[in-house]
Amino acid sequence: MIADKGGVRGEMQITIFGTGYVGLVLAAVTADAGHKVTCIDIDEKKVEGLRNGVVPIYEPGLEPLIVRNHAAGRLTFSTDARKGVAFGEIIFIAVGTPPEEDGSADLSHVLKVAATIGATMESDKIVVTKSTVPVGTADKVRARIEQEIAARGREDLTVDVASNPEFLKEGAAVLDCQKPDRIVIGVRRPGSLTEQMLRELYAPFNRNHEKIIVMDVRSAELTKYAANCLLATKISFMNEMANLAENLGADIEKVRLGIGSDPRIGYHFIYPGAGYGGSCFPKDVRALISMARDADYEPLIMKAVEGRNERQKRVIFDKIVARFGSGLSGRTFALWGLAFKPNTDDMREAPARAVLDALLAAGAKVRAYDPKAMDECRHIYGDRDGLVLCQSQEEALTGADALVVMTEWKEFLSPDFTYLRETLKEAVIFDGRNIYEPATIARHGLTLHAIGRTTEKAADA
Repeated sequence: MIADKGGVRGEMQITIFGTGYVGLVLAAVTADAGHKVTCIDIDEKKVEGLRNGVVPIYEPGLEPLIVRNHAAGRLTFSTDARKGVAFGEIIFIAVGTPPEEDGSADLSHVLKVAATIGATMESDKIVVTKSTVPVGTADKVRARIEQEIAARGREDLTVDVASNPEFLKEGAAVLDCQKPDRIVIGVRRPGSLTEQMLRELYAPFNRNHEKIIVMDVRSAELTKYAANCLLATKISFMNEMANLAENLGADIEKVRLGIGSDPRIGYHFIYPGAGYGGSCFPKDVRALISMARDADYEPLIMKAVEGRNERQKRVIFDKIVARFGSGLSGRTFALWGLAFKPNTDDMREAPARAVLDALLAAGAKVRAYDPKAMDECRHIYGDRDGLVLCQSQEEALTGADALVVMTEWKEFLSPDFTYLRETLKEAVIFDGRNIYEPATIARHGLTLHAIGRTTEKAADA
């Protein structure tokens, strides 16, 4: 068994496999708290870039943390897995779990890391799954490590595997990691050295009040999915109500205020819009559906959540067709916002992509702008016919018939409405995030099509 060194520990040596979104944030924040952290990745170009301060994702506050702690020697990056295994008292697995065609999570990267740990470890280890993984993954990781240990004839080595799911919001991940609202730790034995070590690791982030919640491993694994799927459910429910409100002549934003004032409901995640996207909600909803089916349980609510969201992504395009007709050849649309949410460059399953794809397929031209996601858009779409990537929101308006807003970046909240009216050929705005007040838009001579709100036509129309 791993030796109990006793007492309250200070600096720890931490190894993190994976330099994606979760791994980099965890590495930067724990290094900034004084721990020695090494990140392992198989991508040599990515690792070399990180050593030179090139951070492959945009997340507010992340780059300076990485640069500062790397310069201080607390944070290193390597492709040498063997050295990484030897270095870490605690080894986090934070590699990707991309979805399979049936929605289930692909664990090949996780289990490959487990095999590497078992094949190279020379002392007892604590391994922690940080990636979002299906219930039962920690058991599979431990089995794979022990299989490799047995193959080497090293019965003297032991490993314990815990679950420590992340609850980070893209765009606020650094702050979420520094000041978490909860720290979930799943262990096989309550009060074990593994629990003690993880408590000590997170002690700097657990000072004001007790945030650590200890439970069994499988419950910890399910907690992550349950949290994300409940938030996705709130979003899809509000989108369902928004569409109904529109048909009934009600205003969903007033409904939102009416129900949000109930403390049992609250205001969080009840903003209607064009659907959710990103790396977590869509993938986790599908993965939970897959897990449920594997457990011979039909997840009716989750299926409805996913179905509502997929249809919601087409609502704005449907409004465009209702206004301009299905033949959009010869039409040009300014598109503000490509990322799935503000303060990130992440376009994975972004609702803006559904609208962009539909417009291009219908023969329209699109002039797109996003404050941070332009490089990601170039990577995804390349030199796509009909798509022009612009350097500013004003440039995107040039020659456009109408404006489509799909991400609620702050710089989009208070545009020059007079300039919009004079620049757009049709003086029409399609608001996929309900960031504009219909009456305000109408007073400026523009027509607004929003989500769950009666269309306000220009005052002079």
